[in-house]
Amino acid sequence: MSQRWDELLKRDHEVTERVFAAMEAQFSTAEGPPPALVRLLVDYLHYVDRCHNQKEELHLFPRLQDKGMPRNGGPLGVMLQEHERAQQILSRLVPLATQYAGGDKQALGELRAAFGDYASLCKDHFWKENDILYPMALRMLSGAEAAEVVAGIEQVEASLGAGTRERYYGIAQEIVDRAELRDLSFGLERDVLAAILNALPVELSFIDHEDRVRYFSHEHGEKIFGRTRGAIGTAVQNCHPPKSLHLVNQILADFRAGRRNLAEFWIEMGGRMVHIRYWPVRGEDGGYLGTLETVQDVTGIRKLAGEQRLLGAA
Repeated sequence: MSQRWDELLKRDHEVTERVFAAMEAQFSTAEGPPPALVRLLVDYLHYVDRCHNQKEELHLFPRLQDKGMPRNGGPLGVMLQEHERAQQILSRLVPLATQYAGGDKQALGELRAAFGDYASLCKDHFWKENDILYPMALRMLSGAEAAEVVAGIEQVEASLGAGTRERYYGIAQEIVDRAELRDLSFGLERDVLAAILNALPVELSFIDHEDRVRYFSHEHGEKIFGRTRGAIGTAVQNCHPPKSLHLVNQILADFRAGRRNLAEFWIEMGGRMVHIRYWPVRGEDGGYLGTLETVQDVTGIRKLAGEQRLLGAA
């Protein structure tokens, strides 16, 4: 399935924010980032300025203007002003980065400040687009106009050479890898992470790549499917009745082979509707790590109607 224009642009935002996070960690050190990493950063920021922003300015913004969104003032005017401000910061950042990458360590202080200004501006800008401008645009544009924006995005990328997006996403990944950007969970204490998982209104179980139970949440709380610590290390096949083993094995085989990304069931139990889902867990390289089971009582969810925008009684 082809992606929508907003999905393509939001993906650019996500990749760029990971680059920012990686470089912020590097700039926070006393010695600063390695010169080679700064050269990669400059290369990638050209993509943000000369490709990502141009996708919007040439193909999204004009269509919104045609639909009646004013170019001066309002969300569109703010976005264009911030694109211009980003270019101004880049005109300061790039020479400093060139000096620093060339061996001038005296440029680090100013470079650090310029990068901080640029990343801060862009992150705030991305939020405004994701949460305000893009939803407005989705309501305003027809299906044909949305398809034209997608074609325009592809045109801008093609003008910079074959495989532009893949090439720059590769540079972004190299920056992240070299900077050893940690997963967001890395800074959480183990007991805090465990408490977060146990606070979810969903029971979790994880089966590793050898089909053995390695984790389940809510150990000390009420559970829909009771289990004890003795289940840890047990083959998952031993946790299911014989009549369902063929189904369990089929799901796991499909997950390993990449033939399936979800298996779900719902059953009635004691007046409750229980939703059971299985998800393949994969590493960054796509390799199969195991299977996550989620179990949720959705009885109350099925009864929801209308809207509740104010805080209800606890």
